[in-house]
Amino acid sequence: MIEENLSLLLVAIPLVAAPITALLPAGRLPWLSALLVTCLSLLLASWQLWVVADGSIISYELGGWAPPWGIEYRIDALNALVALIVAGIGAITLPYALRSVAQEVPEHQTPYFYAAFLLCFDGLLGITQTGDIFNLFVFLEISSLSSYALISMGQNRRALTAAYQYLIMGTIGATFLLIGIGLVYSETGTLNMVDLHNRLPAIFDHRTVHTAFAFMLVGISLKLALFPLHLWLPNAYTYAPSAMTVFLAATATKVAVYVMLRTVYTVFSNQFVQITPTEVVFLLLGMAGILYASVAAIYQPDAKRLLAYSSIAQIGYMVLGIGLGSALGLTATIVHVFNHALMKGALFMALGAMVYRVGSTRMHKIRGLGRQMPWTFAAIFIAGLSLIGVPGTAGFISKWYLVLAAIEQQSWLIAMIILAGSLLAVAYMWNLIEALFFQQPEPRAEPVREAPLSMLVPMWLLVIANIWFGLDTGLTVGIAETAVQLLGVNGT
Repeated sequence: MIEENLSLLLVAIPLVAAPITALLPAGRLPWLSALLVTCLSLLLASWQLWVVADGSIISYELGGWAPPWGIEYRIDALNALVALIVAGIGAITLPYALRSVAQEVPEHQTPYFYAAFLLCFDGLLGITQTGDIFNLFVFLEISSLSSYALISMGQNRRALTAAYQYLIMGTIGATFLLIGIGLVYSETGTLNMVDLHNRLPAIFDHRTVHTAFAFMLVGISLKLALFPLHLWLPNAYTYAPSAMTVFLAATATKVAVYVMLRTVYTVFSNQFVQITPTEVVFLLLGMAGILYASVAAIYQPDAKRLLAYSSIAQIGYMVLGIGLGSALGLTATIVHVFNHALMKGALFMALGAMVYRVGSTRMHKIRGLGRQMPWTFAAIFIAGLSLIGVPGTAGFISKWYLVLAAIEQQSWLIAMIILAGSLLAVAYMWNLIEALFFQQPEPRAEPVREAPLSMLVPMWLLVIANIWFGLDTGLTVGIAETAVQLLGVNGT
């Protein structure tokens, strides 16, 4: 019975808990409420993935209305994996957030922070569960609106500017996406993704369909922060409260990649992609994003901003996999979605620990902290190796599959770009390592202590996960291969 309702429970529980959390008195109660919800969601998401791991599909009819007339929640291996990422990162972020939020967010605002966090969490989970394209848009906006509020709660007054910039860019993206959905609906009379997949091939030659596809891709690309539509991301990651940066960096863009995959392959199909220049566009933007963002990261004076540009580069890798259009390329994309959540979550947690101790992530403010905070520094070092793609780490696996996909198609330029991106990652991560360990620390009245245990434990859980999934690829690669088959992509 519960298996049949897993998708509904994943969406309903955080949605109900959010307003209750907002009404709780300031203190630990709002945090405890959010923690319980995220942990329960993690259990449900894990159970859900276990049910569909063999290629099965869960279909839930809302209100007893059978699809395509009613809204359907439809779960397969792809969205179950992404839901696990969202739920897992949420559950790991909340213990970390206890001290971080207490320091960075005024006490009277903490109930609203955790309520908004649960709404953002719910929106991202909802995106992964729904099989209705308009319902997906609704959940996307729930997560976006709550993200704007959460970013604006940052200590620096620039957080308001960052939230406003994100609001403008996000609104433009949402408008483009909604126009695309409207055009598709006008041509097919349905919003169910599977039904759209079945109806659209008959009208692939219609200009309205091509226009709708273009509008939807632009809208999703803005949400994804795909180069050159990335302008909102650096400021959002830099000035948001540290706990929010961890969650946003590890989940939001990964869910946007999922939306891109679902739109391109489930709604329109691989057949439609072959008759459009979609793959060429993805390849060009992916390569440009990797090179531009990696070079930009080298020159950043703030560690958070450095990792933000690194995220834009990593999005380039994911888009490259889509652009290659092969089963191996899409496998690399899905695996990198999972792995990047682990490495960026760990890295931003480490920077948040530094904010907790010294109040800044500016390079000149964190000089020498590596010797004073050895466990935090070790986490940055290992997660940085994963980001670069060193063998034995999770980051290596997805980049290796991406290189294999490029070689499979004899795309030597793409393989060289991937290698160049890794070399540039060595350069900007070295800038951070050098500042933390090899430069003299700032003169301070008191020595800096290591981060609290409540921040170190979640951080190191993600660090260990980076090593674990670098050595054992059974879960990530196995689920990714199953997901690719369900997307209808086989061979080269």
